Amino acid sequence: MKHLFILAALVLAGASASAQTTSWTADNGNGTYTNPLFYDEFSDPDIIRVGDDYYLAGTTMHSVPGLVILHSRDLVNWENISYCFDRFDFKDDAFSLKNKKEVYGQGIWAPCIRYANGQFYIFSNVNGKGLQCYTSKDIKGPWEHHNLAGKIYDLSVLFDDDGKIYAIHGYGEVHCTELNPDMSAPIDSTDRVIIPNGSAVGEGHHMYKINGMYYLISTDYKPNGRTLCSRSSSIWGPYETCVITADETFGYHAAPLTQIKGRIMPDDFPVEAGPLDKDATAASNAHQGGIVQTQEGDWYALFMMDFHSIGRTVTLAPMTWVDGWPMFGLEGNLGRAPRTWTKPNIPAAADEKPHAPYERNENFDSKELGRVWQWNHNPDDSKWKLKNGRLQLQTMPAEQLMWARNSLTQRAIGPVSNTTVELYTSHLKDGDVAGLGNINVPCSWIGIVNEGGNLTLRCFEQLHNDTIDEAVELPSDGRIWLRLCGDFDNDHAHYAYSLDGKEFKQLGPEMQLSYQLITFQGSRVALFAFNHKEKNGGYAEFDNFQVDELEADRSGNIPYGKTFRIINLATEKPMCALPHGLMYDSKASDHSKECQFRLIDKGGGKVLLQCADGRYVFVSGFGLPGDVRLTNDESKAEEFMWQDYLNHEFMLFSTRTHTYIGKSPTTGSPYSMDYKGSDPARRNGAVFRWEE
Repeated sequence: MKHLFILAALVLAGASASAQTTSWTADNGNGTYTNPLFYDEFSDPDIIRVGDDYYLAGTTMHSVPGLVILHSRDLVNWENISYCFDRFDFKDDAFSLKNKKEVYGQGIWAPCIRYANGQFYIFSNVNGKGLQCYTSKDIKGPWEHHNLAGKIYDLSVLFDDDGKIYAIHGYGEVHCTELNPDMSAPIDSTDRVIIPNGSAVGEGHHMYKINGMYYLISTDYKPNGRTLCSRSSSIWGPYETCVITADETFGYHAAPLTQIKGRIMPDDFPVEAGPLDKDATAASNAHQGGIVQTQEGDWYALFMMDFHSIGRTVTLAPMTWVDGWPMFGLEGNLGRAPRTWTKPNIPAAADEKPHAPYERNENFDSKELGRVWQWNHNPDDSKWKLKNGRLQLQTMPAEQLMWARNSLTQRAIGPVSNTTVELYTSHLKDGDVAGLGNINVPCSWIGIVNEGGNLTLRCFEQLHNDTIDEAVELPSDGRIWLRLCGDFDNDHAHYAYSLDGKEFKQLGPEMQLSYQLITFQGSRVALFAFNHKEKNGGYAEFDNFQVDELEADRSGNIPYGKTFRIINLATEKPMCALPHGLMYDSKASDHSKECQFRLIDKGGGKVLLQCADGRYVFVSGFGLPGDVRLTNDESKAEEFMWQDYLNHEFMLFSTRTHTYIGKSPTTGSPYSMDYKGSDPARRNGAVFRWEE
């Protein structure tokens, strides 16, 4: 159903465009980091270290430039330094959104990055084109493209000590195939099954040779995400396998998945958002990714997880070797990992300052686009330009946003962000549509439509096939400010506009967002211009693109210097220090001293928990129920690493036992120190909320 609304109320849709420029970085500035490493999409991470430098390669699917590469010195702060190619070089209309053909959710994915023979190699698959390899002596390029063809995908590559190059690939039934050193083709006669089907080993392989043993890190998705390690003294096996992590969601449940039939649909195709199960792990846990050893000999895992409508992003976790197995996490809590932990001990990076991987804001004054930008499929370079400090997009025929060529995109960033852009409309012609959108399934947008010379402001939401028009009178320069306000942790967003750049008015409803396996990407902010009357039209101009991240500054999230109550999310009751020395719950209205706490800052994110009556929390025993007690002796107090979950939510992680304080919401037992982590819904009794 389509509606026509005239909205009267003016609303302020978040911060003004110049109010905030802080961008999310995992580095807390106090010697600790907080997952995720990036609060925007980075799928299928694979990592290597070359000397003192770390390089991370990730999936880009149908977007170009393709195969993104990040660089770090400390595993926490990253910078986007390169892509392997500017555009797909296949003579196929689908890679350019031509003639109703597309490669949404396809393109290039699951890269493997390696350094050998004095050069960098990045292997990846392109749907329908086979195995691809990009080589360069300089990580910043230029890169040489080798098309190996074949049916090898979702692979890892090992350069063995004898000079042979092996590709490990396949789901369930794992194959090993030797590659020609000149990257011309796989050597078919060498293909062998090294792990038979039925061994519970999945895909997303990462092969390493460590101290003469072959280690294969893989992920299985049935029935949910689990990461396994298989090891053997021979590349050809036999392999033994164990699970190295499962169920570490960092307290995030799976997002609802978009449900459709077919691929990219017209505007009126039915779209549904799938059911939401907040208790489900699905693929919201840390799974597929690579491992790396630091210069100091420590090991870390960089695994991805499905992160709501943001898409897939990356987590960093310490690893512990146990009986020759690289286990995810720390001794005492193997298979799980803290959300906040101390940064890796890398003396060569001791001077590294916190910084984000991308510069997201863009005034279009330079001769080139910033590295954060990607086109949705190959662009037509004759139909766009940077001119006079603005981005010009010429309109080409398209029935809707998902078919619009030359849509310029960047990843949406969470947990909450407002994206604002100035749109100049004076050169739009009949049938032209231009604006700010979200390329996802379902898609949405806000923009200006030219119908016979009359300009109308329109908001479109594909989930409900809803179009909302509003009459606006633009100034003589045809300028309007458009904004997307996204709460990506909670999977909803809305659009707003302004005629003066100061006061913004919401247009359209609060929209549900989702993650989906159709484009295999999360929410992507898009600048677009197309002609819905199937002709070439005029052009749109964009300027002053700005992203305001409303929760990126976490400096005040830990309640230092405050007296506060601790509310258990599972029971909604405050934590209470009982007179006889145990930690328990009290009634919700209790504000007595026994329900009031403060923190003693020990530095580096570590704290002691003190009751307002002067007693300190300490732990006695080995995790038995009732072992969280109180003492007047500060020297006995338990040291915790504060786990920040934003919005005053947190966990308390013992730096000694590597477990968490928690209380069962059902048994009536007092608080104990034997919790391994949060469940996806944060209601197992280990996650709290503080209130001053």
